[in-house]
Amino acid sequence: MSASNPIVEAQQLDDIPFESPGSDHAIIAKDPEKYSASILHQSASSMKTAETEHLDSEAVQRLRAKVDRHLIPLVSVLYLCSFLDRVNIGNAKVAGIVQDLGLTPGEFSWAISIFFIGYVLFEVPSNICLKLVGPRLWITFIMVMWGGIMMAMAGVQNASGLWAARFFLGVAECGLFPGVVYLFSLWYTKNEQALRNGIFFSSATMAGAFGGILAYGIEHMDGTAGLQVVVFFYLPDFPETAWFLNPEERELAVQRLRIDAGPATQTEFSWHQCRLAFMDWKVYMHMAIYICHSTTLYSLALFMPSIVVGFHFNSITTQIMTAPAYAVACAATLFFAFSSDRFKERGYHLAVPGAISCLGYLLLIVTRNGSTAIRYVCLTITAIGNFSTLPPMVSWFSSNIGGHTKRGVATAAIISFANCGGIVAGQIYKDDDAAHGYIRGHTICAVLTGLLVLFTLTLKWLLTRENQRRDRLTPEEFRAEAEGEDLCDLHPGWRYWT
Repeated sequence: MSASNPIVEAQQLDDIPFESPGSDHAIIAKDPEKYSASILHQSASSMKTAETEHLDSEAVQRLRAKVDRHLIPLVSVLYLCSFLDRVNIGNAKVAGIVQDLGLTPGEFSWAISIFFIGYVLFEVPSNICLKLVGPRLWITFIMVMWGGIMMAMAGVQNASGLWAARFFLGVAECGLFPGVVYLFSLWYTKNEQALRNGIFFSSATMAGAFGGILAYGIEHMDGTAGLQVVVFFYLPDFPETAWFLNPEERELAVQRLRIDAGPATQTEFSWHQCRLAFMDWKVYMHMAIYICHSTTLYSLALFMPSIVVGFHFNSITTQIMTAPAYAVACAATLFFAFSSDRFKERGYHLAVPGAISCLGYLLLIVTRNGSTAIRYVCLTITAIGNFSTLPPMVSWFSSNIGGHTKRGVATAAIISFANCGGIVAGQIYKDDDAAHGYIRGHTICAVLTGLLVLFTLTLKWLLTRENQRRDRLTPEEFRAEAEGEDLCDLHPGWRYWT
């Protein structure tokens, strides 16, 4: 394959073995009849040259940079606004919303939790609609809903009005995060996704750090009305139809993703793949990991201002003092995301931040009667672990689920179930625990982050064992397992990222 011609012709692709995703040692042929057992299990070095020439060419680098410029800034701004809307109620509590609306502590807690009920109920249907109509139209539609609800929220005068507004805000926003994770999987190869997810998610830390200032600015921009127009005309759907790419770039984008996808290349919507998504044990393992994380993440994001108030700051200083912890967490998030892609590894890059988060909660318990500076450092450690966990985690399951429809449905199902943690998060830090340094809330979160580490290492071991089993298949066993249509990641040629 010539370096001057980075585009691999479709006919050539049919004869190129696919490198095992996340592994450097197993090459699996598309057609096992053409390869002996020794070829099926040989080192990747000989065949990797052609793929590396294709994937690492200057043309691909220019393409990737072009996609980054058109995709990442826009979706990051969208998620910043989304995350700001859902967690700014924590800042509103410090600013006096409880007194203004006459809320009881229980009513305020349910105002937090009810957002996630709407979010969870409509997340999977939202991602199915995104797959059917395309990201550009669907994200524009949910932003129109979201902007209208935010305008209506300004007129609420009691707990019932606040609950209704928060519920429908969850319905409107539920499609954005899983939709963008799915969108990234359609545009980037597996070893490119964690960093992009990290940049995308780091906007959430910006929302936490500068929530008050950002809320004021967005309010004086008439909400998100301008962004809706930008999304409709600017956000691309799929590489095959991208308006900002020329025909050669579209072909290159499609073919490099085809190589990366291995045997799971079907792009049409498939109800069969929908069923497979709910029959896959790995989906439920990722759900268990993610719900542990989302419960602690949302409880921290929602109640960090209340925790900082316990450090004996006034309301204005509290709003300011949350910013440094979020800023450090933002840097750590980008570091772990970059490292995860750089070393093509997910499990340890998820377990280590989880352990850091667990350590932070334990330190908050131990130092609850300590100095303000020590407690603030412990809170920052907790924020580092909580926010750094997400990019490797979402990149892990989006990389390991084959088939476009299965990936889209499974992504929404995992994130939907995980956001049940947001319902729980609103009930973890109670006012009656504030005088004790929120020891009960910190203990619950420490246990959950410990479970996250345990589940992560277990899943990594199970996936490694499955990869090794597939490496040992004879040609006859390979052919037997490869029989059937639309196998997705169950195809024996697929290798899981670990």
